[in-house]
Amino acid sequence: MTTEIEKVRNRLIRTLQREHPGLERADKYLEDEQPLKFLSPVLQQELGDRHAPIVIGIPRYATEVFDHRLEIRGFQVGSENTDLSLSERMTDWFEFNDGGFLAQQAHFEGLGLGRAYAIVGPNEDDPDMPILTVESPFDCIHELDPASRAVRYGLKEWTDEGKVRWVTLYTDQGTRTTWRRDRSEWVEDSSEDYGFRLCSMQPIIPNARILGRFRLNRYDQRLGRPVFQAIITIIDALNKIASDMMVSAEFHALPRRWATGLNENDFIDEATGKALDVYSMIAGRIWASNEDKAKFGQFAEADLKNFHDTIKLLVQVCATLLGLPADFLGFQGENPTSADAIRASESQLVKRAERMQGALSPTWSTVQRLRALHAGEPDVRELRQIEVGWRSAATPTKSQEADAVTKLVTTKDSQGRSIIPLEQARIDLGYTAAQRRAMNKMDSDALADPFSVRESADEIP
Repeated sequence: MTTEIEKVRNRLIRTLQREHPGLERADKYLEDEQPLKFLSPVLQQELGDRHAPIVIGIPRYATEVFDHRLEIRGFQVGSENTDLSLSERMTDWFEFNDGGFLAQQAHFEGLGLGRAYAIVGPNEDDPDMPILTVESPFDCIHELDPASRAVRYGLKEWTDEGKVRWVTLYTDQGTRTTWRRDRSEWVEDSSEDYGFRLCSMQPIIPNARILGRFRLNRYDQRLGRPVFQAIITIIDALNKIASDMMVSAEFHALPRRWATGLNENDFIDEATGKALDVYSMIAGRIWASNEDKAKFGQFAEADLKNFHDTIKLLVQVCATLLGLPADFLGFQGENPTSADAIRASESQLVKRAERMQGALSPTWSTVQRLRALHAGEPDVRELRQIEVGWRSAATPTKSQEADAVTKLVTTKDSQGRSIIPLEQARIDLGYTAAQRRAMNKMDSDALADPFSVRESADEIP
């Protein structure tokens, strides 16, 4: 008899398989491998292997542009009784096993495929440092609780080197169950109860909607969608025009010729006695005939300007739909004239990136809460108030950032207090927790013995 947990497993496996066609489609655009659309089959047959599709990689470029503006700076436990040591541990947990790089991978996958997943688990070698992994949506799927909108179930499916299929199901009751496929049946391999009520798999979705509708080979909007979804048909048209331009360029470099008064023998290769192929007749430099009435000529060369204008128009449409500045895609001749012009041109891009940061913050807060729970921390109220610090989605220079932070530190109130403390200034400038601890130690050493710092500096060659 099938148990309730096995029914959930089977349902999620079907959902994961259902989502694969949409993910495959998005992945092809992300990797510049999508098929060429709008090309006549007759033309493909005529050109044969001389026709290679031209694919312009705007989907991947757009994914990278937004990914570059989604960089996590650190974490802060926010409450009236803030535990600074807990905030430092949050950052240490994140930096453990390259959390910054894993977040970058997850954001790229989430932007390109609609979603990615983070899984937190215990670390047998170091229980104080739980392990974080990020997973592909091709292998994972989740289901939300309709009442709380929290993750109720999460499933990961994979095949090992021995071609054995495995499935792991995570629940919001803090349990993890793993099965392996034995012939036609799933056999339970292991099960564990972590002792807290939170699903250890969390979806990372930059763009999600509340209402989702399943349509064959389309996206369930609740599961996210690629950042370039709105320009897919425009990209198909752009690649078609670019490929047509190359076909036209072939005949522009080798203009079409015409001839009258020739007979069949004029199209026979004298060396082999075989008929000339079509390309040899097009590309041949010299045509000659013994016929007195033979006449030769060529058609006017093709002008590619119409292709250039169409490509530029389609690229402009892509930039508009993506919110990218004109100079990002190269169809504006000059760069913005000033820093203010740069900020104005990037306003739409920056706002979209900030909205994505807002959408991703709850997930990363939950991931950090999971790491605290797996490390043995009590599930106190503070763990539900974890703030995610993001680097600015705008593009200020290093000097601009330093100047702004310096003003906040040096500006003091009537009681001589700075607007922000020195430690916060170092956080805002992007120094890691380890670097800040080293700086604090230098500050303490300098206060204890001012000459020690000077002597250490003098020893540097």
